[in-house]
Amino acid sequence: MATPPASGPAPATRPPQLPQTSAAARSPRRPAPATHEGSRRKASWRDPEGVAISATTRDDAADLARALREKIVAGERKFEDVATEESDCNSAKRGGDLGPFERGKMQKAFEKAVLALKTLPAYRKQQPIGSRNLAPFSNNPATYAHRPPGLLFVLLLLLSLPPPPPPRISRSRFSPTSPPSTPFSSSSPQRHADTATACGGDVSPATMGASSSTGNPSPEAHEQREQETLASASLALPLLRAAFSRSADSLAEALSPPPAAFRSDSPSAVPPPHFHDLLARIGPAIASLYFSDVDSAGDAGWLGFLRGFNRCCARMPASQSLALLLRVYAAACADAGAPCGLQFHPDEDGAGGEGKVVGELAPGEIAVLLCMCWVMAWSGAAPRVSGGQEGDKREPMVLPDVTHLVLSALVLAGAVADDAGVWGWEASGGGKGVTVQEFTSWVLSTAAGLGNCLSRYVQERFRSCTADPAGERSVSTGNTSSCTPDVYLLTRGRAWAISLSLRNTLSEKFLSASVIGMDTEDLLYRSSVHGKGLSRFWSCVEGYKGPVLILLSAYSSSSGQNVDADRRWGIGILTEEGLENKDTFYGSSGFLCSTYPIFRMIPPSGKEKNFIYCHMHPQIRVYGAKPKPAGLGFGGTNGNERIFLDEDFSKLTVRHHAVDKTYQHGFLIPNQGYLHVEASVLDVEVWGLGGEAMRRQQDVYKKREDIFSEQRRKVDLKTFGNWEDSPEKMMMDMISDRNAVRREDR
Repeated sequence: MATPPASGPAPATRPPQLPQTSAAARSPRRPAPATHEGSRRKASWRDPEGVAISATTRDDAADLARALREKIVAGERKFEDVATEESDCNSAKRGGDLGPFERGKMQKAFEKAVLALKTLPAYRKQQPIGSRNLAPFSNNPATYAHRPPGLLFVLLLLLSLPPPPPPRISRSRFSPTSPPSTPFSSSSPQRHADTATACGGDVSPATMGASSSTGNPSPEAHEQREQETLASASLALPLLRAAFSRSADSLAEALSPPPAAFRSDSPSAVPPPHFHDLLARIGPAIASLYFSDVDSAGDAGWLGFLRGFNRCCARMPASQSLALLLRVYAAACADAGAPCGLQFHPDEDGAGGEGKVVGELAPGEIAVLLCMCWVMAWSGAAPRVSGGQEGDKREPMVLPDVTHLVLSALVLAGAVADDAGVWGWEASGGGKGVTVQEFTSWVLSTAAGLGNCLSRYVQERFRSCTADPAGERSVSTGNTSSCTPDVYLLTRGRAWAISLSLRNTLSEKFLSASVIGMDTEDLLYRSSVHGKGLSRFWSCVEGYKGPVLILLSAYSSSSGQNVDADRRWGIGILTEEGLENKDTFYGSSGFLCSTYPIFRMIPPSGKEKNFIYCHMHPQIRVYGAKPKPAGLGFGGTNGNERIFLDEDFSKLTVRHHAVDKTYQHGFLIPNQGYLHVEASVLDVEVWGLGGEAMRRQQDVYKKREDIFSEQRRKVDLKTFGNWEDSPEKMMMDMISDRNAVRREDR
């Protein structure tokens, strides 16, 4: 009697052997299912060379797939046999079974089709959400579609499914004021689909793609949400809406700088020609170029306002933001009748881009452009006053000297030689200019902050008109030293140049100094006041742990061969940490800069860390075979520093950048040459940039040191003349009986 079969699942059968079919035996006219000339991989186990696959079109592969599907549905052939004989995927060895896979492992189209299936095997209900373990199935046409049989079935399944409905965008998803939704929140449609599938329910593609929105938004609404999201990254949306409601009818006036009079740093000099007319045209130029779509105060005007704001203030490359600034300058010059060598060429394809700015900038035009950018920075950083407090008693503002910046651009472009002519050079004297490409290269390498000038200005104007619409047109000039010229080495023009070259938090500190002047309490040391010498220098800066700026003014002696004699020049050192008395180099970051007559900023190279050397002779000097030099050094090595200031602050030595691996290459002195330069020191300044907190910390440190010094100076008069404690008695006792055990009594 035959034994009845045991209950339970049937044992797994061995996969059928693949027929030995070569690529040459397959006719190119008989396309391989799901693999064609447009496939990413044009080779398979059946056709390693890809001869038949390359000769197969997508339409031929689709026709064959439909024919095979009809035979499987009709029951004429088994799916395993079709996959084994016809599929080009490696899953043909397993009868078309792909095995288990997780979310994100397959192509998105295939994964979406699998998730859209209506039924799954019963054992699937006990599996965790997120896993896909689809087991083999029978020939039942109602259930065969639950098994992913490789690339062949991917095409069959995609051909059988209807096209997916268009996605519905939720209003809360693009609203910048709503909190961002998490990928696995309970309201996610994909999460609902996984939960329903795990429970064995029906999940259709329409249900999975459903959204909480009641209908598809219009293109204008969709664009408005995108523009709001982009604008909220630069300025808060409530503030933008308030600025739009108050300035929609007068954008040109809202974007204009506050009314003020300006004069040059010299009392006898006058501002550049057409300068005040140029400043009055800044607001209309920005409004006409970038806010021309704002035609009303309704939703249409709000969308145009957002477009214009994003064109000015959205995050973009520095070269593109500089091109926007040059367009504003060219338009303002054209309205004011000022000379300008810039032209704007729109895109030839009419794609609606920003176009291209071409032409040449003369030295005088560069100076006017830089002064205009400083006024734009001044309008946002100057302190505000009430509308009618000062009236007509406002004194004219002093424009900073930008000659060193103009010379920097001209020397980099090769328009001016780096020789003796830079000391007597004036921007009003004319000369060869620079092209827009050369000016852009100089900005990106030396004054990167100019690229953000327009964006900062537009944002500050909108903040200003929103915060105080009645008195926002008035700017205080009482704390800006408008009547007195610059008396320190850190002039406002040099402070602004340093702020343009930095890309850290210190940039705001120098920008404020260029507008309202540096706080004199931040001046830690000045040789003309505190006296020259390293000891006096150290008594003023000891204990200060914040960033400092050291400025040196010197001139070359008549015997100098590398630089022009009797010419004054200035250099600076910016370090982000305090000074320490060490006989070795230390520091983690720093910058070298040439402040006069040409401005250059030399950042660190990252190769070495010999940033600062500050060493004083000890009070008790000892003999050393190679004593360490006493003084201040920056870059290079001991005895071969790139900048070295001696102990008496009388001689300054500047060496070629070839001896230094800490800072990048660049000349600090005009016509420097390859030999070292020795110059006489005129003045030294040290500015603390750490603010009030660092000053208080230094005061605490000095008070503690004063207490310790006072304690060390005190002498106990009772025991001063006691014979028992004198060194003479101790030496006599040691000579009389040196082996005696003695104990000191205290």
